[in-house]
Amino acid sequence: MTQGPTTVETPWPVAMLSGKIRDYIDRLGTVWIEGEITQWGQSGGNVYGKLKDLTEDATVSFTVWSSVRAKLTNDFKQGDRVIALVKPNYWVKGGTLTMQVFELRHVGLGDMLERLERLRKQLAGEGLFDASRKIRLPFLPHCIGLVTGKDSDAEKDVLRNAQLRWPAVTFRVVHAAVQGDRMVSEVTAAIKRLDADPEVDVIIVARGGGDFQNLLGFSDEGLVRAAAACRTPLVSAIGHEADRPLLDEVADLRASTPTDAAKRVVPDVADELNRVQQARARLSTRLTGILSSEVDRIGQLRSRPALSSATWIVDSRSEDLTRYVARGSELVGRVVERADAAVVDLRSQLRALSPQGTLDRGYAIVQLPDGHVVRAPDQAPGGTELRLTLARGSLRAVSK
Repeated sequence: MTQGPTTVETPWPVAMLSGKIRDYIDRLGTVWIEGEITQWGQSGGNVYGKLKDLTEDATVSFTVWSSVRAKLTNDFKQGDRVIALVKPNYWVKGGTLTMQVFELRHVGLGDMLERLERLRKQLAGEGLFDASRKIRLPFLPHCIGLVTGKDSDAEKDVLRNAQLRWPAVTFRVVHAAVQGDRMVSEVTAAIKRLDADPEVDVIIVARGGGDFQNLLGFSDEGLVRAAAACRTPLVSAIGHEADRPLLDEVADLRASTPTDAAKRVVPDVADELNRVQQARARLSTRLTGILSSEVDRIGQLRSRPALSSATWIVDSRSEDLTRYVARGSELVGRVVERADAAVVDLRSQLRALSPQGTLDRGYAIVQLPDGHVVRAPDQAPGGTELRLTLARGSLRAVSK
């Protein structure tokens, strides 16, 4: 059997390739791995199962032979987080790869809490838990997105209590696994889907409690970061008081139970109507008090002597008006009298300065034909025609 380079003319047999794969894998030896048991089945004393990575989407098959199973001191089941000493085995005949388990141990609660605390501090240091990042829930959401298990009690509690409080509220429910190996991916996808829906006003992630290990998925880093990036207000209603998942820390609101989430997200229509009635009653009482006070004040003002009779103002002012009119007439008369005297005086002065006054006293004005006034005899030689202007009329003359 040749082991040279393969070509179209000299291909390797399947057995040769399988043998090479087996030999390569055998060289890996035994390794310790950690994961979550997603499948655990027994057959003929042997155990056949699957182990899933805690954070990534990766799964391997494993086998626990009856001889090893008999040495295990603890019981194992689906959902357990374990550490296993395994040796990869490639089965040439079937062409499958499986992990032969030599030791299997539960991951201690202390280890899980320590890892969870490290992640909590890391996310807190990045500011994902800061109160400043919290988004205020709308007063009355028209559409609520709900992420929960299908036909779960949590779903029924949220829907029933919300619709009892406000019958007009609507829901957009996205079912997802709330435990197991599909939980993280499905809940994360559901949150992103509802966050992208423009009609959804608030998102509730609900589950009816559970033990610590079953709720570890709600502390998954990828899920928590998806919730932190959510632009829609998000409410965590996991219902675990003792050990709060990290989703509670990053959510905009933490509810203790799904029922509590419904009550805190949706206002009670009866309570709101009662508040409106109380506000209206207070407003009516206040307005009635103000109006009564003003009516009393106006009554007091009208009862005062100054306002008891409507004619006293007219009577008192009419006397003032008569006095002011008489005073005005007197002042106007004096002004007119002084003005008349001034006019007479100015008239006298004007008449005294007027050429007409001089003419009235017997004088005449001698003018040449061109209108010039004759002031000396040499201006009018003999035979010069002259015009004499008198007080009344004029004469023509000839100089000698």
